[in-house]
Amino acid sequence: MQNVTHLLRARRFVPLFATQFLGAFNDSLFKQGVVLFVTYQLYSDATKEAQFNAIAQGLFILPFFLLSAAAGQLADIRDKAHLIRIVKLAEIIIMAVGGAGLIFASVPLMLAAVFAMGVHSTFFGPIKYAILPQHLHKDEVLGGTGLVEAGTYLAILGGTIAAGGLAAFPKIAAAATVIIAAVGFLTGRQVPSAPPHSDARPPDWHIFRASVRLVSGTMHIPRLFLAICAISFFWTIGAVMIIIFPPLVKNVLGADEHVASLFIAIFSIGIAIGSILINRLLKSEVSARFAPGSVLAMGVCVLFLYFVAQSWADHADGELITLGNFLYQPSAPLMILALLTISITGGMFVVPLYAFLTTTVDQSETARTVAANNIVNSGAMVVGSGLAFGLSSLGFGPGSQLLLVAAMCVVSAWLGWKLHQACD
Repeated sequence: MQNVTHLLRARRFVPLFATQFLGAFNDSLFKQGVVLFVTYQLYSDATKEAQFNAIAQGLFILPFFLLSAAAGQLADIRDKAHLIRIVKLAEIIIMAVGGAGLIFASVPLMLAAVFAMGVHSTFFGPIKYAILPQHLHKDEVLGGTGLVEAGTYLAILGGTIAAGGLAAFPKIAAAATVIIAAVGFLTGRQVPSAPPHSDARPPDWHIFRASVRLVSGTMHIPRLFLAICAISFFWTIGAVMIIIFPPLVKNVLGADEHVASLFIAIFSIGIAIGSILINRLLKSEVSARFAPGSVLAMGVCVLFLYFVAQSWADHADGELITLGNFLYQPSAPLMILALLTISITGGMFVVPLYAFLTTTVDQSETARTVAANNIVNSGAMVVGSGLAFGLSSLGFGPGSQLLLVAAMCVVSAWLGWKLHQACD
């Protein structure tokens, strides 16, 4: 990557990178394990499967909507490294609860842990983005953000693969999540201090009032408004895609849970590639000039995926095809190519926008800005989850829902173009 490979040897970056990587790995391992267990072991109805995935996604997102204001304010008035240690300690407890849910096949415990991981991510998100401008030089922020995003999605890849392999061994999976959380706590202790700025605004701990003030205080700035709206539409698209993947694999392709894991893995690899590629194209400059073209290309690739899924041969009721048999299907290479290009172009679209959020405001306001973004993002993702739930209830299958995703890419492209013009 342009000018930032040295960060992978830097004490001011590596502990944060490792902590984020382990957290994303653990989060993916647990959430994907829950989804695969429910989709393939508990339910045999496509509508119920899609609805459960939407509910789980909604529970994970809800804390972002409710608590992002508190998380952003806390990150701006406290040492961010100290907060990381507290958050990672909480992850150990959450994974112990989630592990019990896996062992005893308790859906309520699993969903409680999914919600708690949403709380964990709500508080960790503003910290990980706001700490980068404090520890990195200005010309390193885009590359550092790209490395964090690439590492995150490679971790999701690893967690997804591990979830598929451990799906039949819940006790091992439960132990693994607790151990990984403990290692993440140890790496978090190595993150250098990032004290608050003296001019940080005093916090408002009234959840709803603080959320309204935080969003209104950020969204009136045209460039931030457009950046946040563009990111929100992207994650709405991502929410719908993640919700429909398992039902698409099982009910349209007639494949087992290992193929569902492959889909998430491909998506993660593509995001990582896109995160690195866009930094190379922009040469470490924070700019939205490639955003419209990237997300339009993503929409075209989504349509390509839709037509490949529509042409997939009908599968007879009975045993699901394995990963090995799936790869021998005539349309499998096209399916994999579509997924990979969707995620690459998606990574190219969203990474510069996150760097934009953290570099266009004063460092004393970065965590609050990220938190405001998270509030709007979570609201948009809840809307996306609701759309997926409603369309499933009306009988629209996962293949048809891809058309909704393609249409949303057009809106994201328009927002990206408006942001590029505002920056110029």
